[in-house]
Amino acid sequence: MPSERQQVLHSWCVPAEWNAPTVVGGRGARLLLEDGRELLDMSSLVECSNLGHQHPRLVAAIKAQADRLCFVTSAWGATPRQALAQRLLELSGFEGGLVFFTLGGADANENAVRIARLASGKGRGLIVTRDRSYHGASYMDMALSGDARTAHQVDADVWGVRHVPPPYSYRCPFGSRSAHECGQKAAAAVADCIDSESVDRVAAVLMESNAGSNGIVPPDSFWPMLREVTSERGVLLIADEVMSAFGRCGEWFAWQRHGEQGRPDIMTLAKGLTGAAIPLGAVVMSASIARRIERQMFYGGLTYCGHPLSCAAGLAAIDAYRDEKLIERSRRLGARMFQELQKLQRRHAVIGEVRGGHGLFAVVELVADPAARTPIAPWPQQADAHRALLKAALDENVSFGSRGNLLILAPPLVIDEADLDAALALLDRLLARYFPATAPERPS
Repeated sequence: MPSERQQVLHSWCVPAEWNAPTVVGGRGARLLLEDGRELLDMSSLVECSNLGHQHPRLVAAIKAQADRLCFVTSAWGATPRQALAQRLLELSGFEGGLVFFTLGGADANENAVRIARLASGKGRGLIVTRDRSYHGASYMDMALSGDARTAHQVDADVWGVRHVPPPYSYRCPFGSRSAHECGQKAAAAVADCIDSESVDRVAAVLMESNAGSNGIVPPDSFWPMLREVTSERGVLLIADEVMSAFGRCGEWFAWQRHGEQGRPDIMTLAKGLTGAAIPLGAVVMSASIARRIERQMFYGGLTYCGHPLSCAAGLAAIDAYRDEKLIERSRRLGARMFQELQKLQRRHAVIGEVRGGHGLFAVVELVADPAARTPIAPWPQQADAHRALLKAALDENVSFGSRGNLLILAPPLVIDEADLDAALALLDRLLARYFPATAPERPS
């Protein structure tokens, strides 16, 4: 029988090099493989399976909705679609707003831009995003993203996108050694970009509010100041919450950690919205945005937007997060995981910084020299020893997330505490094996 590699073009890979096991089932934080093994999933399959795998409430909701109605286009009403929109508006405090459902995070971000341009009256208004960001892989989203892997495929200027330096305090592009100051300078760079381009030309600012595959966690000073500078200029703020929402960062939506000071005009959702059981994305907009567009034609949407099966899964996911107290659990276990990773940092010279920890999301940045903060490989490449560590973890039935010189830990919110402890202990052993240098005195 031919292998899948011979018949399927997989995402984000060199076809001839793809070689992954076949998953046949799942249970909690574990993936069940065709060869009978079980893998502990420490990445939630790229920060989307927040509820683990085969969560019974999601499976039951999809089955029940399939018995009633599998599909109707969004030209018609559908009970689960209306109910899910209401729940999202309530959870976010956007009552009186609107929800536009999409197929996933990429088209949520693209449609958020279209809605922002419509609402602002700037049909081709500029969008300010940041370097070292990721918003999807369509052409528009590649333009929005500050992603070195895809920059050669698209001219961001042609798409009306302007990039600013990121709030990357460990390697602050503004030369600051203070995380607080770096966050403020990154927000000020957005203000400077808007002012230099002219407020009349800029429709919106689109940025990730916390977790993302870029591995940057903004300092606490960044998001509230970003909201302040955009509000002062009358420029809409779009929060990309595709990865950071639904408990991943310890809140329903990551911006809520900053209270009303962090409230965006629009936010985009996907991944944890259905616990990844079935594809669904959403653009959630404020009452103010809703009023601005209610008498205008919105030329957007795809056949499966707001699919009833997906919306039913979204409702079941929200019930599971609430009833199982998973938002609070993520906050508690995330703090514990972060503390353990900080202990590893003190033992292993290869760990330059640990960041995150607001929920079950943390980034471990690997360096060749902690004093100089030299990465173990140029971004976004990966060192041989890093790849060997990941393979050794798989051999011991643990799957860690990684990108470039980063380890990204984002286990399902339902992970058993003993499994979390075992995975961190394994990481400790593997760091010692593949990066054996003892941690020196850390620079201040």
